[in-house]
Amino acid sequence: MKLTTMTQVTIDGVMQGNGAASDDRRNGFERGGWARGKGDDETRTFITQTYQRAEAFLFGRSTYEMFAGSWGSIGQMRAHPIGVALNEAPKYVASTTLTAPRWADTTVLRGDLAAAISELKAKPGGELQVHGSGALTRWLLENDLVDEMTLIVIPVILGQGARLFPEAGPDLALDLVESRADSKGVTIQVYRPAGRPQYATT
Repeated sequence: MKLTTMTQVTIDGVMQGNGAASDDRRNGFERGGWARGKGDDETRTFITQTYQRAEAFLFGRSTYEMFAGSWGSIGQMRAHPIGVALNEAPKYVASTTLTAPRWADTTVLRGDLAAAISELKAKPGGELQVHGSGALTRWLLENDLVDEMTLIVIPVILGQGARLFPEAGPDLALDLVESRADSKGVTIQVYRPAGRPQYATT
């Protein structure tokens, strides 16, 4: 399976608290819901179709709990095509503390996470998708486990909140696979990791 990530971010790279299902207000964050209602029908269709082509989903603990409490529990959300995709596919959670997952067809990954994810990737099939899950996405990138990364960039600057990429962290070159802008100014950028960046010599 190809491991792909999809993340909604602001122009300044914030991913925290983007919408109703993931309105994370930790650490004094007060500007949640910044992605709600953004994007046109084509962008919403793109997001829905991305979920629908997943063979399985991989989550960090916090995102898993938020999704289980929304897409996994609320009737109207379960009936949405994204909810149907999430509820029908196997779900994996990277967690050392989750002992009794409440969402059907969930497996908790413990121990050697890199080995467990590599084993999942070795299975035949389509995509193993990661949505949200900032800490997990950063870890996957650091460990060269991401095959493709989709950023949905909302035209807003928040000035606070947890960012997808930390101020100081590992560097990564990217090859652009696809790029589009919708009628409301939301851009979709699909990248493949391409090793280390090249820097000018002094």
